[in-house]
Amino acid sequence: MAAVILALRFEPLAVGKHFEPAAQVSLLLDGSFSARFAGEMVATRQGFFDSNVTLRAEPNDSDFVATVAREHAIGVTSGQNFLLAAWRGVPVTAFAASFLDTSTVIFTLESSGLRRPADLVGKRVGYRKASEGDVIFDAMMAQLGLPRSQITKVPDRDTFDALRAGEVDAIIAAVGQEPRPSEPGDVRLNAIKPEQYALHVPGMVYFARSDLVHDRPSAVAQVLEGIIKGWQFVYSDYARSVPVLVSFDPERLKSDRVKFELQQQRRLILPTGGRIADYDESRWRTLRDILIFAKLGEETVPLAQSVDYQFLRDVYRRSPNLAAPGTWPADR
Repeated sequence: MAAVILALRFEPLAVGKHFEPAAQVSLLLDGSFSARFAGEMVATRQGFFDSNVTLRAEPNDSDFVATVAREHAIGVTSGQNFLLAAWRGVPVTAFAASFLDTSTVIFTLESSGLRRPADLVGKRVGYRKASEGDVIFDAMMAQLGLPRSQITKVPDRDTFDALRAGEVDAIIAAVGQEPRPSEPGDVRLNAIKPEQYALHVPGMVYFARSDLVHDRPSAVAQVLEGIIKGWQFVYSDYARSVPVLVSFDPERLKSDRVKFELQQQRRLILPTGGRIADYDESRWRTLRDILIFAKLGEETVPLAQSVDYQFLRDVYRRSPNLAAPGTWPADR
């Protein structure tokens, strides 16, 4: 990046002149500090955000989207949570993606030989009711024409302990939740990924209260640019980024585990031939259809009113270097 030198002429401030500080902008995370929010965390610590932006984790908020709206803030949550809240009338607008696709993975023991969705017919699958994974799993099976009625879904048995103990034959979990090689409980696993079967929906999305998007577009755009720079920093060099992430909660976050989770989720952040934070209308239409199919909600707000694509286009047009090839190396 070329260096730019500015010649500044300092003059004394006029007596009585008053400068209003920039209004505060809160960025809220739907969960605890972890690898899944690495871009936002790094952006905060590395100064990629303006000084008026504050970051806060909200791990136990059952109505997270409404909280973001109430506080006139910016948030990041699953596409499913966002869209269902928008349909309930929460005044929010999505403007970019965090995870470009669903993080849902169906794990089986390698020794079981269960490697494809069709192999799960007649088996027991551990899940959490009405979770993103539950909804995505049902949609995948329906799309493939597989009989969901012949699959026994076992609630609250979506843990690797339940899988190892043989209580279920598969579990619906999220990428990065699996044990790291050499960790206690490590087992050889197969991973069935819905996107490999042409099921694509927005995974995690960035959104804000709608009037913040409309009234302060430059503030939202600045946060988005900082987030993109944050994710670039995260994946440019783990030796630099992992210690930054661990510093948020050294007692809970461990370097080897954080690096492992970053590696597992990398494909959702840095798509081959794609751009960080990008999404398209086809993914949103698929998610809308899935949620209606699952009878979780009814579309009361058209996608055109709840999802914005212009912020992303404007940020990349204004700063084309953000999408430049070679910004991050191949994963190691």
